[in-house]
Amino acid sequence: MRLEASVSGVKRGRAFPSAGANDPKHGPEGSAALQRTAGARRCGRGLHAVGVASTTNTSRLILEELQWPDGEQEVPVSVCSLPCRPGERKKRVKGMPCCWHCELCDGYQYRHDETSCRLCAYNMRPDANRSACQPIPVVKLEWHSAWAIIPVFLAMLGIVATLFVMATFVRHNDTPIVRASGRELSYVLLTGIFLCYIITFLMIARPDVAVCAFRRIFLGLGMCISYAALLTKTNRIYRIFEQGKQTVTAPRFISPTSQIAVAASLICVQLLGVLLWFAVDPPGTVVDYDEQKTVDPAAARGVLKCDITDLQIICSLGYSILLMVTCTIYAIKTRDVPEDFNEAKPIGFTMYTTCIQNRNRRRRRMKEEGGRMKEEG
Repeated sequence: MRLEASVSGVKRGRAFPSAGANDPKHGPEGSAALQRTAGARRCGRGLHAVGVASTTNTSRLILEELQWPDGEQEVPVSVCSLPCRPGERKKRVKGMPCCWHCELCDGYQYRHDETSCRLCAYNMRPDANRSACQPIPVVKLEWHSAWAIIPVFLAMLGIVATLFVMATFVRHNDTPIVRASGRELSYVLLTGIFLCYIITFLMIARPDVAVCAFRRIFLGLGMCISYAALLTKTNRIYRIFEQGKQTVTAPRFISPTSQIAVAASLICVQLLGVLLWFAVDPPGTVVDYDEQKTVDPAAARGVLKCDITDLQIICSLGYSILLMVTCTIYAIKTRDVPEDFNEAKPIGFTMYTTCIQNRNRRRRRMKEEGGRMKEEG
C-alpha cells in the first residue's frame, strides 16, 4: 500500500511526518490504524495527529486544520520581504540581496523605479499613488471670496461718497465756500481719491497683460495725485504767511492756474517713472508656486499674479511717500496759522495719522517676516 502523506503529530504548531508503510515499527498495523484516523487522535509520546485524513490506499494532509503559532489561521509565508506598496521604494538589506525594506517617497517625491525616488519639478506634485508627477492647480483671487467681497464693498462705499462730494462741488461751484476751499485743487484731490478706490477692482480682476499694465499705472497714481494736491495746498499757505511776515507783496505761483500747473508737474514725475518701468520690464503674468506650497502636496496651489516684485511696488509707492513726508513737513510749519485758514490743520492731522499708520504697518510686516524666518530656520 502506498502512503502519499502522513502525520504522526503536531508539536508547537508544526507537523511532523510519520513513518511510511514499510516502517518496521508500524508495519501494516500502523497503516491500518492510520486509515481509521478521521481527525486528531492520540499518537506516540503524547502527541496528536491533526489534519490527517485517510482513504483506502493513501493518507493526505489537510492544511486548513493544522495549528500554527500564536493562533494564526493562515499558512505562514516563506518569503524574506513582501512587495512594496504604491509610492514606496525598495531599500536593499546589506548582506541579503533578496531582502529589502520599503520606504515611502515623501514630500514632493515620486517613485522613479523600484529602488529610487525623484523630486517633482517646481510646478508639479506627485499623484495619489506617487507613481508620477502632475501639474499643480493654478488659482487666483475670486470675486466671490471673502477676501474680495469686503474690499469691493468698502471701495463701493468710498466711490459713492467721493462722487457725492464731487457732485456737491459741481452743483455749488460758484459759491464763496467752494471758491475759498480752492476748488481746482479740490477736484484734483477728489480725482486722486477716486482712483485709489478704483485700484481695488484691478487688484481682484484676473491678471493678464492689460490688467497688469493698468495696475502699474494706477498703483501709485491715485496716491500721487492726492498728495500732490495736498502738498500744493500746504505749500501755498506756507508761502503766503512766510511772505506776509516780510512784505505785503503776494508770493508767486499762488493763482489757481499756477496751482494746477504745480500739481500736474508733480504728477508727471510719477507717470514718467511708470513709463520707464514699462520700458525696462514689460508687464506680464507669472504663477507663484511658493506662496501656497504646503507640506501636503495635495493642498499645494499655484497663484496667478502680475509679474511685479516687492521692490518694484516700493519704488512705485516711494514717490508718493516722499510727497506725503514733504506735505507733513509743511503741515507742521503751518500749524500756527490763523483759524480762518482752517484747512491747514485738517491737512496736518491727515498727514500725521497717515505717517503713523505707515510706520505701524512697516513694523507689523517686519515682525511677520522675522517670525517667518524663525520658523524656516
